[in-house]
This record gives sequence, C-alpha cells and structure tokens, in this order.
Amino acid sequence: MEFTTSYLGMTLKNPIVASSSPLTRDVDNIKRLHASGAAAIVLPSLFEEQIEHETRQFDDYVDSREYNYAEALSYFPPTERAELVIDSYLHRVEAAKNAVDIPIIGSLNGTTSGGWVRYARNIEEAGADALELNLYFVPTTPDMTGQQVEKRYLDTIRAVLSEVNIPVAVKISPFLSSVPHFVRTVEEAGAKAVVLFNRFYQPDLDVERLEVVPYLNLSHSVELRLPLRWTAILYGRVNIDLAITSGVHTYLDVLKSVMAGASVTMMTSELLKNGIERVDEILMDLERWMELHEYVSIKQMQGSMSQRHVEDPAEYERANYVKTLYSFGR
Repeated sequence: MEFTTSYLGMTLKNPIVASSSPLTRDVDNIKRLHASGAAAIVLPSLFEEQIEHETRQFDDYVDSREYNYAEALSYFPPTERAELVIDSYLHRVEAAKNAVDIPIIGSLNGTTSGGWVRYARNIEEAGADALELNLYFVPTTPDMTGQQVEKRYLDTIRAVLSEVNIPVAVKISPFLSSVPHFVRTVEEAGAKAVVLFNRFYQPDLDVERLEVVPYLNLSHSVELRLPLRWTAILYGRVNIDLAITSGVHTYLDVLKSVMAGASVTMMTSELLKNGIERVDEILMDLERWMELHEYVSIKQMQGSMSQRHVEDPAEYERANYVKTLYSFGR
C-alpha cells in the first residue's frame, strides 16, 4: 500500500500533517507525533504583533537610557543577545529539526508587508523545510474594498517570498469574493500551496460584565464540508498544492479530502481531543479501507471526486444547492 504524497515539492510518507497548534510547540510531542505516523509538522505561528511588540519594547528600553553615562552602557543587554520572541522561535525550529526526520514547517501569521517579514529568512536559516504564511485580517471599515484586502494579502505574500528560498504555503480565508481567482493569484505570486481554510475564532459577548470574551471551539467533521467543496472545485484548475485543514478527524475525512484533490490533510482538534496516537489509528483504518476497495495508492484516488471533469462547476454547485434544499423533510 503506497501512502506517499507530494506537498510543497516534498515527498511525504502519508497525507496526514500535524497542523499548527499547542501540541507542536513541545519537542516531546513532536517526537510522539513522528512515532505515531505524522508525515510533517507545522510549528505554532510566530505572530507579526509579537515581533513588533518585542522589538519596540527593546528599542524603547535602550532609547530611554541613551544619555546615561558611558559606564552604564554595560548594564544593557547586547542587541545580538537580546531575548526577543524570535530567538525562542528559532530555537524551537532547530530543536524540532534535530528531534525528527520528517519535514518541519515554520509558520508566520501577519497581514502587512512590514519589517517583520524579514524573519522568514531566519526561520529558513534555522532549518525549516518550508514556511506556512497564515493570513488573518478582518476588515472592519466600510471604506476598505475587497480589492484592497486582497492587495494587502498579496503584498504580504510577495514580501515573504522575497525573503526565502524554501517553499511557501499560504493559509487563506474562505471570506473572499472569488476563491479560485485569489488562489490563482497566489500561485502567480510564487507560493507553492494553499491551505483551506483559516479557521477564525469568533468572540462572544458577556452581557453581565459587558465584555467581549474569547471563545474557542474545537472543530468537528461537519466543518470539513467547506474546504472539501473548494478543494474539489480548485483541483485541476490551478497548478498549486491544496491542503485541507479544519474538520479532519477520521480516516473517512482523510479519504474525502484526498478524493476531492487535497495533497495533505492537516489535523489538530482530533489530536487534542483524543490523543496524539490517533494518527496511527487513522492510518490503519485508512489502509484497511483501501485494501477492501482495491486502491493501491493515495495518488490513485487523489482528485477522483473533484470537479475537474465538470464543464460548469458553478452550475453544478447551484444544482446541488437546490437539491439539498428540496431534500429536507422528505
């Protein structure tokens, strides 16, 4: 049974990737993920805000003391040894690379093309095999158009790509007016993959304390349907790898994703709920299903249920929408 798949120009031993999460922060967990069968690891994101805050904080500290006596300069931590957040992140990349022999993918989360993107090169130099750029921006003013939002994204993508030679995957939002057009634009910019989709965490309101409060729900398999739909539409129409994240919990979720056209599936919630060893269980279930249905490889089934042979995917989607509505209550 051939489980290998290609993602970001790398050959992975199977299509299950441990996505960015608290689990991939710890080296011991990374070793366990590797032992359980994960084909690659995406490290937790390094946030634009973290970098900018730490850098400003250090600069402010030094600037506030620039007129002190020369002897007092020995009190300052040398700039090259300053414990900025980037240092600990680079140590994490190095530690992960030394711990396992599967690809380690760094992760940057930001929305502007500012100076923080230069740290993408540091992540590459620390040994990361690839980089995932997580685009998270919520426009809140009616004055900002959809074109402006996409331009902001693309400026950031191009800025990061200009800093590195390793392949870059872009994790995008489903809230775009034309997902296929934007994915093609991302491809033309030079990215090697798109990850569908960024799972936004919606805040809640506390009506007693009159506060906005963060709220976290882990995903469920039903959430697979959104990235599954767009992967099926995109496969064969763009020359870029497709990764599905959110809603991947079982071997059936992996099968559906691959058949829709995904090169890899990314998993977090299932591992947080039921343990890292679930990767091995899912792979065994996947192998049993493939043997029963006489599939010999992952590549054999990839894209087999995509829309690449449908002449008009928009018409197909509309027909499916109408059929779904009329099926209720029958």
